[in-house]
Amino acid sequence: QVQLVESGGGLVQAGGSLRLSCSASGSTIGSYAMGWFRQAPGKVRDFVAAISWRSGNTYYADSVKGRFTISRDNAKNTVYLQMNSLKPEDTAVYYCAAALKVGGTPNAYDYWGQGTQVTVSS
Repeated sequence: QVQLVESGGGLVQAGGSLRLSCSASGSTIGSYAMGWFRQAPGKVRDFVAAISWRSGNTYYADSVKGRFTISRDNAKNTVYLQMNSLKPEDTAVYYCAAALKVGGTPNAYDYWGQGTQVTVSS
């Protein structure tokens, strides 16, 4: 069982940056693929980025490629999402998730955090 807690969300102006953190407890994240998803009001939960546990390969949604960077620190049991050049359309609740195998859809993930709000003003 893995418990995930996100932090680092907030209000930022367009063009600004935020770094989200996802701290895990209950189990080491070293054996899990980790992903970030986001959900805007009235919309489905969308894939943002993922990182595999074995190779460290990273995957990004086209909408964030070149602006967001996912990374992990297994020693700290933490995953990060560095978000640069933020746009108003990035506004959403951001969720961290863990899975035994990296995937691009929410149903591929077994454990979820409670989410952190990111609001980008224009």
